[in-house]
Amino acid sequence: MPRKLSLAESRRIALAAQGFDRARPSGTVNAGQIRRLIRQLGLLQLDFVNVLIPAHFLVVWSRLGAYQRARFDNLVYQGRDFTEQWAHEASIVPVACWPLLEHRRKDFRPWPNSPIMQFRNKNKYLAQVLEIVEKNGPTSAGDLPPVPGPKRKPGDWHRSVPRWALEVHFGFGRLAVADRLSNFQRTYDLPQRLIDEPHRSSSIGRHEAQRELLRLAAKSCGIGTLGDLADYYRMSPREARPRVEELVEEGALVETSVDGWSEPAYMHPSARCPRSISASSLLSPFDPVIWCRPRAERLFGFHYRIEIYVPEKKRKWGYYVLPFLLHDRIVARVDLRADRKNKKLLVLAAHAEENVDEMPVIEHLAAELLSLAEWLKLDSLKVSRRGPFARQLANCVRDASF
Repeated sequence: MPRKLSLAESRRIALAAQGFDRARPSGTVNAGQIRRLIRQLGLLQLDFVNVLIPAHFLVVWSRLGAYQRARFDNLVYQGRDFTEQWAHEASIVPVACWPLLEHRRKDFRPWPNSPIMQFRNKNKYLAQVLEIVEKNGPTSAGDLPPVPGPKRKPGDWHRSVPRWALEVHFGFGRLAVADRLSNFQRTYDLPQRLIDEPHRSSSIGRHEAQRELLRLAAKSCGIGTLGDLADYYRMSPREARPRVEELVEEGALVETSVDGWSEPAYMHPSARCPRSISASSLLSPFDPVIWCRPRAERLFGFHYRIEIYVPEKKRKWGYYVLPFLLHDRIVARVDLRADRKNKKLLVLAAHAEENVDEMPVIEHLAAELLSLAEWLKLDSLKVSRRGPFARQLANCVRDASF
């Protein structure tokens, strides 16, 4: 592998590391394939905005195609291979990461303005919550004694005091996530009932844990700057820099450069640079390929901001916009919504990126949208005809039904 890489080579390395270097399985996706993918990615960032489908489910679909959600849930929550932790954000991680994130749990500080921290009898209530979980096993907020919370202001994001109490214990590692209910609410139990003893008893110092997290980040990224690697597990660049230097010195990272990048790049020794990438995939807004927005700009020339919290009149692209990856470039973006009542996948807006050959993009994007609708058990696909690209896409799919 050359020490100086072209931008195209860096894209192929990054996409291969993220599982886009092979065709989607042609048959039924099994638990082993999902298990291998999550381990390859290192983590799945959790997000439950349900205008289309919760984002982490889409990350798996982008790489494996149609799979059974029940199989995913059984693997993650009924087995002992994975757990939830604060990693990038709230994330699903291999259970082997439990000791690597111990220093995060030690550093955890509850948000001081949260309802539980403002609750006058918080220490007594927190102790009571632990006693209930210890006695009863998996516990949701609805299983706990209700207590009055602060008066809500218009626009407040509401969590009850019981939910905050459980999440405080989760942040400190006193509780772990046992399951997700059908409404996506967590249930919690004691870690000793969910995490195997070798992981719980393993104690790893902060610097050693940071080195390992950065090594894992490099393996999942393939190639990245110091900031890219630090961001993967939400480490500050200041803390990451000496650990990256140590990894380079011991040969666990290879320092290189990429045409057009102003900073040095670091590559995992096992990173591969395939001759081509044949991907055709819609990407979740929280896909690790694009969640670090500066990295997405450097790799793909793709400026991306999620506009959920932008007032409607000020949105440029739409409410829930997914980038479309074709081969090794991001070539379009679509604003999607699942109309479950009428069983339709709505394409509210569609835009091609600059300097792309639009007809091949439209053909691949139409096929991808049809596949997504089928996986989501939606009977038809409706494409808004606003703009020339959207009109051509609409003509291609014609409200297709299944």
